[in-house]
Amino acid sequence: MEALLASVIGLLSAVGIYLTLRLRTFPVILGLTFLSYAVNLFLFTAGRLTLNAAPIVGTTDAPADPLPQALVLTAIVISFGMTAVIMIMAIGGHLQAGHDRIDLDEDKA
Repeated sequence: MEALLASVIGLLSAVGIYLTLRLRTFPVILGLTFLSYAVNLFLFTAGRLTLNAAPIVGTTDAPADPLPQALVLTAIVISFGMTAVIMIMAIGGHLQAGHDRIDLDEDKA
């Protein structure tokens, strides 16, 4: 289970970095979203991967840590809000410039 989750986190990070290095705004936004998913999974696995473990100390031998779950929930809300802000900025830039390229060279536009 740990190897599968580690490979998924690595794959999400690789896809996120690849898309972030593109020259258009929408793939950059998708890349940042994939990177936030990878960070969320990493934070979630920091609290140990246990099955059927209650997050209450004393009910099981190895309780689940509720702090990473709360951090991931907070990170999901923050990343959703930031994605919305970046999308509005990208739409505004596209409407103003007429294209969605990131580079600022005038001869390529």
